[in-house]
Amino acid sequence: MGLLDRLSVLLGLKKKEVHVLCLGLDNSGKTTIINKLKPSNAQSQDIIPTTGFSIEKFKSSSLSFTVFDMSGQGRYRNLWEHYYKEGQAIIFVIDSSDRLRMVVAKEELDTLLNHPDIKHRRIPILFFANKMDLRDALTSVKVSQLLCLENIKDKPWHICASDAIKGEGLQEGVYWLQDQIQAVKT
Repeated sequence: MGLLDRLSVLLGLKKKEVHVLCLGLDNSGKTTIINKLKPSNAQSQDIIPTTGFSIEKFKSSSLSFTVFDMSGQGRYRNLWEHYYKEGQAIIFVIDSSDRLRMVVAKEELDTLLNHPDIKHRRIPILFFANKMDLRDALTSVKVSQLLCLENIKDKPWHICASDAIKGEGLQEGVYWLQDQIQAVKT
């Protein structure tokens, strides 16, 4: 970033761009969350399962986010690691109503946290315990316990209960993530 770019970011004329990885099992609501974070005139009406990955952009009050929406299907999860180095933050989405696959989500999270490109970095991780609107949904506290999030000691993390379809809980998470990214940058 050149001197003029830095100056314009400091003066608030230009938003700092950050790269965020959006990870989680298939059907957890990753694409719906990202879609809901975009301005209403840029939101897609039809959400389809992500094949491979897609790149989406949205802005907060002080940051411009480029989000790599990674497919959560089993055959594509091995692609995640190719994007770890470029990621400055992670959004990890969990279907809080899918009790059967909570173990798989924990295994994927453990693999992520132990990867050499992530393990020794203080990268912020935002967890969305999504689909809170469903009757069988676990609370965000229970999801946190099942994923053993309390064992993450070397990275800032936060979990938000969310309902991606209604947009509930999403802004809280983005504000937290924005604060964490800015704290790392200063």
